[in-house]
Amino acid sequence: MVDKVIEIPVSVEIPVGPQHPALHEPILLKAYADGEFVVKVEVNTGYNHRGIEKLLELNSFYKDIFIVGRVCGICNTVHTNVYVRALEQILGVDPCRRARYLRVLAMELERIHSHMLINAVMAEVIGFDTLFMNIMLDREKVMKAKEILTGGRVMADYMMVGGVRRDLSDEDAGRLTRIISGVRKRLEYYKRVFEEDVTIGKRLVNVGVLKRRDAVSHSLLGPVARGSGVRIDARVSDKYDAYDELEPEVVVRDEGDSWARMMVRWGEALISADLSLRVLQSLPRDCNPVPDEKKLPRKLPAGEAYTRVEAPRGELTYFVMSDGGVNPYRVKIRTPSFTNIINSAFLYEGYTIADLPVILASLDPCISCMERALVTDLKTGSRKAIPFTELSRGEEKWGGRGYYLQ
Repeated sequence: MVDKVIEIPVSVEIPVGPQHPALHEPILLKAYADGEFVVKVEVNTGYNHRGIEKLLELNSFYKDIFIVGRVCGICNTVHTNVYVRALEQILGVDPCRRARYLRVLAMELERIHSHMLINAVMAEVIGFDTLFMNIMLDREKVMKAKEILTGGRVMADYMMVGGVRRDLSDEDAGRLTRIISGVRKRLEYYKRVFEEDVTIGKRLVNVGVLKRRDAVSHSLLGPVARGSGVRIDARVSDKYDAYDELEPEVVVRDEGDSWARMMVRWGEALISADLSLRVLQSLPRDCNPVPDEKKLPRKLPAGEAYTRVEAPRGELTYFVMSDGGVNPYRVKIRTPSFTNIINSAFLYEGYTIADLPVILASLDPCISCMERALVTDLKTGSRKAIPFTELSRGEEKWGGRGYYLQ
C-alpha cells in the first residue's frame, strides 16, 4: 500500500539539429563554457554524407568530372582540375601550354572570390555589415570574370582531359584584364582596412592564436597554417599546370592569430590577381586548348595516380585507381576543410564565447552558414536558441556563468 505519492519533475529535451529546417547545413558544434570562457569544444560532422566516392565508382571516368565538381560549390574548379590531372597521368596525356595557362586563370579567379567571401563573412561576424556588403559587391565582379572565362558563374565544369572546355578570345581577354585590374585596387583597399581599423584589430588580434608547432603537429593546411609561419603551398612544391613558369609567391605570417589568417588571404588574393593579369598578358598561342572528346578512349588503362592542388582552403588531394575498365575502381578524396575543422577544436579553448565565431570564421570552414546555436543552462536545464552572430556581442545576450553552448 502506498502511503504517499511524490511527484518528480521530468524534463524532456528535444534536440534541434544537426538535421533541422532552421539549420542551413548539418554540422554540430558543442562548446562547454565556464562563465564566459570556453573550456572544451566538440565538432560533430558527417550528418549529410553523400557517398560521392562510391558514386564515382558507379559512373564512367568522364561523367565523374561533373560529379567531383559538386563536392564543393565554392572551389569546384580545383576539384575538377585535380581529378582531371589524375586521369591524364593514367592516360599519359599532357595538355598544351595554352590549356595549362587557362586552367591557372580559372583557379586563381576562384581563389580570389573564395578569399573575398570569407573576409566578408568575418566582417559580418564582428558587426561590419557595410564592409560585408561592399566586399560582396566587388566579389560579384570576380564571379562575372569567371563566367566570361568558363561560361558558368558558380559551377564552371571547365576542366576536361587534355585541356579545357572553352577557349578565350582576345576580346574576352581584354574584358577580363579590365575587370581584374579594377578588383585589384579594391583588394588593396580592403587589405588596408583590415590593417588599420582599430575595431577589427581589437576583435581579431591575439584571438585564436595558433603556434607554428601546433599547426604542424595537427596537420593544418592552407592559409590557416601559413598564418602561423608554415610555408606550404602545393602550387610551389608540385608546380602543376603552368605554375612552374608563373612561380607564385607564398604569403606567410608569423602572428598565428585570427587577424594573421585573414591577412594571409588578402595577400593571396592580391597575388592571385597579379597571376591572373600575367596569364592574360602572356597567354600562349601554341594550340587549341579544347581537345576533341570523341578521340578520348572510353576505357582507361590499368593504373593509379595521386595528385594534389592548392585549393583556396589548402591542399586538396585525389587518389584515382583504374582496373582497365570504363569506371574507376577507387577514388579517394581528401579535402582541406575537414582537416582544418576537426583538428583545430583545441584552438577555441581559453577564449570567450564572443571569440568563438571569430575563430571559426578565421578557419574558413566550407560551411556556408553557422546561423544559430543553442545555449543550455547547466543548473536549470533551460535552453535558448539565438543567432550565431549574437554570440560575439557579449555575456548579456546568452546569460552568464555555467552555460553549455551547443
